[in-house]
Amino acid sequence: MDQDSTGARAGRGDSTVSDAPATRAAVVTGSESGIGRATAVALARDGFDVGVTWFVDEAQGRRTAELVREHGRRAEVQHLDLTRLPGPATVIDRFADAFGRLDVLVNAAGDNRASPFIETSYEDFRHVLRVDLEGPFLLGQRAARRMIAQGGGGRIVNVTSVHEHTPLPSSASYNTAKHGLGGLTKTMALELAEYGITVNAVAPGLIATRMSGLEGADVHSLQRPALPVGRPGDPREVASLIAWLASDAAGYTTGQSYPVDGGFLIANPQFTTRNFGAADDRGDPGPGPGQGSGSGAGPASEAPSAP
Repeated sequence: MDQDSTGARAGRGDSTVSDAPATRAAVVTGSESGIGRATAVALARDGFDVGVTWFVDEAQGRRTAELVREHGRRAEVQHLDLTRLPGPATVIDRFADAFGRLDVLVNAAGDNRASPFIETSYEDFRHVLRVDLEGPFLLGQRAARRMIAQGGGGRIVNVTSVHEHTPLPSSASYNTAKHGLGGLTKTMALELAEYGITVNAVAPGLIATRMSGLEGADVHSLQRPALPVGRPGDPREVASLIAWLASDAAGYTTGQSYPVDGGFLIANPQFTTRNFGAADDRGDPGPGPGQGSGSGAGPASEAPSAP
């Protein structure tokens, strides 16, 4: 493993930290790229040691760990394959044992297999639900048990998608999983509040990640006029909100879903334009396979598979 850290909270029923530990630890899934990587770095900047997971590219996972260490924090690196549940969920315990505690979990890994509803295979439907819904359920459950046992509360953030709120065409499995994750977030928040654990969702829109076909792009140089803000989002713009939700300042915030979408949900342009009215050909209108960081899909969202 490698090394990094996260934050802790106060006593039972109180999600505001009174005696924060000297070292706090977070786990960010899907952190080999995209929103997951940006979140790992943001949390390191805020003083967390960080558990980094990778699915496809170990070298990129280790690169994220290097970025965490550049902020003087510890990083641990583990492979995580959510298609092989329930076994891989034990990654939470390995990270918690390595750090000696667990204060924050960010479920940023996800996947999509797009196809029209009547052509979607049961295998593909089950695959997406396993990665995007069952994975966060099992990881969140293990993380909550650890947080309750150690005391002091905690933070769980589930990265959903704007498609938690509005459907993406030809993505029945993805829409189902993300709507389900939104409901799971509320249930977790309701049941874990008494332990000082807050649970929230962040719902990205079109973000410059691998799934959107815009990974590494200068978002300010791209025009998407069908979006009110008129451009894609940068993964760091999502990570900044996640970092706040993981902070002590967010102790009274739980059970909510926060879109980071450039106004997508108030305009919902996916039904009236192609590729958000882009004049350039950057960006793939259809999502690709894989598990990675982020959560959204196709033209209207961000990239779960190593975005």
